[in-house]
Amino acid sequence: MAAAQGGEERAIQKNYWIEHSADLTVEAMMLDSRASDLDREERPEILSLLPPFQGKSVLELGAGIGRFTGELAKKAGQVLAVDFIESVIKKNESTNGHFKNVSFMCADVTSPDMKILPESLDLIFSNWLLMYLSDDEVENLAERMIKWLKVGGFIFFRESCFHQSGDSKRRSNPTHYREPRFYTKVFKDCHVHKGSGTSFELSLTSFKCIGAYVKNKKNQNQICWIWQKVRSTDDRGFQRFLDNVQYSCSGILRYERVFGEGFVSTGGLDTTKEFVAKLELRPDQKVLDVGCGIGGGDFYMAENFDVEVVGIDLSVNMVSLALERAIGRKCSVEFEVADCTKKIYPDNAFDVIYSRDTILHIQILLKWLKPGGKVLISDYCKRAGPISPHFSEYIKQRGYDLHDVKAYGQMLKDAGFNEVIAEDCTDQFVKVLQKELDIVEKDKDAFIQEFSEEDYSEIVDGWKAKLRRSWAGEQRWGLFIAKKI
Repeated sequence: MAAAQGGEERAIQKNYWIEHSADLTVEAMMLDSRASDLDREERPEILSLLPPFQGKSVLELGAGIGRFTGELAKKAGQVLAVDFIESVIKKNESTNGHFKNVSFMCADVTSPDMKILPESLDLIFSNWLLMYLSDDEVENLAERMIKWLKVGGFIFFRESCFHQSGDSKRRSNPTHYREPRFYTKVFKDCHVHKGSGTSFELSLTSFKCIGAYVKNKKNQNQICWIWQKVRSTDDRGFQRFLDNVQYSCSGILRYERVFGEGFVSTGGLDTTKEFVAKLELRPDQKVLDVGCGIGGGDFYMAENFDVEVVGIDLSVNMVSLALERAIGRKCSVEFEVADCTKKIYPDNAFDVIYSRDTILHIQILLKWLKPGGKVLISDYCKRAGPISPHFSEYIKQRGYDLHDVKAYGQMLKDAGFNEVIAEDCTDQFVKVLQKELDIVEKDKDAFIQEFSEEDYSEIVDGWKAKLRRSWAGEQRWGLFIAKKI
C-alpha cells in the first residue's frame, strides 16, 4: 500500500515539474516572475551560510538547471549534481559541464537505485527538494543522507514552509508546505549505528529564514537548516537543556499564556512598549534582538516603527514558534537559531541591540553597533554582597551568571559603552509578577483545561518563588541602556 502511494506521489511530482520546466529559465525553476532579482540576492546569501567546503566532496540533490552547481564547483573538490527531470539536468550540464570536477546524474532521490557510498560526502546540499516528497519519503531520505555523510560532514537544505511564495500560475500544486517543526524533528531523530556500538546523529548548527525574502516580500516562510553528523555522545549542552527542559514547546506556550500572545518575557507587551519607547526608533533602522523568544517584541518594533529586526535565540523551539507567528504579518523580521557568543555579524551592522531577560547567557559585542547606536537590556540581577545558599543553588541550577545592578552597569562601561543608565526596576518587577500571578490564579480552571493541573502548579509555584526571592531582596531586575560613541 505504502509503495503504491509512493509511486503515485512520484508520478504527480514528476508531471508537475515536466509541466513547469518546459522553459528552462530561472523564472520557471523558481516559479516566480521576480526570480532574477530574488536570485541575485538569495544565491550569495545561501552560499554565505554554507560550512567550508573547499576541496570537499559535495552532493547536490534537486540541482535543477544549475543555479548553485557552478558556485559549488568553484570551491568543491568534487560535485555530483542530481535531478529527476532529464531536460533539466541536461541544461545544467550544458551550463556547468566545463567544470571538470562536476558530474551529472538524472535520478529520483527517493529511488533505491541511486547508489551513494556510505561516509563518502562532506556536504549534502539541496534547495527546494523535500517539499516535493511525501512525509515518508522525507524520513527515508534523511536516514540515507546520514549514512552517506562522513562524520563531521554537513547537510544543508532550504524549503518553502507554511504557504506558497512564488507568483507563477499553476493548474495544481502538489507541493507540501509543512511547518518547520516537521523537518527539525525528522532530522533530529536520525541515527545511524555502527557494528562497534558507536552511534551517530545530526546536530543542528543553523536554522533561519532567508533574508532576501524577508526584505523583498516580507515573507518568513523560506527557511534553511544546517545539520552536522556527530557522535551521539557529543554534548550539545545548553541548547539541549533549553529545548528539552526549560523551553519545551508546551513550556513556551504556558509562558505565553501568562505573558500574553507572542511574549515570554516579564510584562509582555506592556513592558515592551515602555522599554522600546526609550530607544526612539526611526524607520529603516536595523535592530538585533538577542534572545528573541517567540517574536512578540520583534513584531511590535517592526510593525510600529518600520524598522528591520533580526531576532536570534538559542532555542530551536522558540524560533520555530516565532516563524509560525510571523505568517501573514508582512513585516521585516528575520529569525535565526544562533548563539550570540559564536555568531558573527559585520562591524557596525545594527542601530540598536535589544535583549529582554536573556543577556545573562551571553556577552553583547560592542563592535556590532553603529556609532551612536543604543543597547537596551533588561535582565535578572542579584543583590550586592553575599547571597543565601538557596538562591546560590537556584542560580547554579539555571546556569545563570548574575551580577548586581551597579556591577552590571560597570560591565557595560568597561566594555566601551557610554552614557550608561543602570536602573534597579525590582519594584516594577514585583508588581508585574503579582499582576501575572493574579490573572493565572483567577483563570485557574481555563488554564488547567488548556494545559494541566501540573502545569498550573508549576507556573504558580514558580511565580511565587520569584516573588519571595524579590521580596527578600536577593533577586533583582535591572534595566540597562547605553550608547556607542
